[in-house]
Amino acid sequence: QVQLVESGGGLVQPGGSLRLYCVVFGSISARDVMGWYRQAPGQERELVATLTPEGKSHYADPVKGRFTISTDNAKNTLYLHMNNVKPEDTAVYYCNLVRQGWNYWGPGTQVTVSS
Repeated sequence: QVQLVESGGGLVQPGGSLRLYCVVFGSISARDVMGWYRQAPGQERELVATLTPEGKSHYADPVKGRFTISTDNAKNTLYLHMNNVKPEDTAVYYCNLVRQGWNYWGPGTQVTVSS
């Protein structure tokens, strides 16, 4: 059984920084693909960034150069470092883990970018 819990969301001003956390209860396997997605009000859930077991990262165009995805397997934690945030980054951010074809999601954490 895998459970994901996100934290670190909140209110941040445009141009500011925020770090999101996703704790994996049940440990991170060496074959897991992990990622962050987001969903703004009235919008579909969209990819933000993914990280392969080999350590290769992929970013959606709107966040390239501003966001960084990383893991600390010893802490069973996935991170999303968000820099130079913009109002259009406002959304609920979800952690995702894919293991042997199964998708696992956390409940999400709200990020609001506003002055």
